[in-house]
Amino acid sequence: MRVGLVQLNVSDDPAANLPETVALVRAAVAGGAGFVLTPECTNALSSNRAKQREVLRHESDDPTLAALRDEAARAGIWLLIGSLGVLTDDADGRFANRSFLIGPDGAIAARYDKIHMFDVNVSETEVYRESSGYRPGGQAVLAETPYGRVGMTVCYDVRFAHLYRRLAQAGAEIITVPAAFNHITGAAHWEILLRARAIETGCYVLAPAQTGFHPEKDGKGRRTHGHSLVIAPWGEVLSDAGAEPGVTFADLDLAEVAKARDRVPSLSHDRMFDGP
Repeated sequence: MRVGLVQLNVSDDPAANLPETVALVRAAVAGGAGFVLTPECTNALSSNRAKQREVLRHESDDPTLAALRDEAARAGIWLLIGSLGVLTDDADGRFANRSFLIGPDGAIAARYDKIHMFDVNVSETEVYRESSGYRPGGQAVLAETPYGRVGMTVCYDVRFAHLYRRLAQAGAEIITVPAAFNHITGAAHWEILLRARAIETGCYVLAPAQTGFHPEKDGKGRRTHGHSLVIAPWGEVLSDAGAEPGVTFADLDLAEVAKARDRVPSLSHDRMFDGP
């Protein structure tokens, strides 16, 4: 199986972002990918809640989702839309950070709402409170595809190893980690965390990412790390997209999943223990 990871540099304007996303999805298809993946916040990246409320839509009428479903059907591919910010009907008005797995017929095969919210103090000038605008999901998701069983996660989830172990023990062979990883924490932790999750689970880890500076109309913005990665079940980096937008490819062999797990069968070695 050939996968194509789309690396994006989106703004806070979904309409302006969509043509570049479609173009890179098509480039991935032209490169032979049967499974194409886009990053977290594919439709827009913004820290301005008023702007998000202006541009985000409900799932049923989101133009990015509709267009990418059409692309999947046109090309006959599996497509992971890493995530979209979508409106919800929650009483508190918060959005959902939702990942979509689209089948080759254009239908939504699976949805996953990001469980772990990025509420952190990276530095004195970089403070994030994702939970102020987005409500966390509460359901882990494992999807069946002809390529293998796919466990769906998003970005900050990668720091919570128990989620990945649960997915692997439930049968995941591939785990997706679309991200808009902060440039500071990304430089320090991105590759290390992804390789750890692959090694611990014996899964392929596919992590399409946002990259570069993301401007907002109020003059502010944020930087993301880039370096979309494909990690093999033994922990090797199979592809690294670097820091520029584009598409990176890797060829997967699911026999490597069984091989890694046979060598170190830690998924079946859980022990009950007391304390602390």
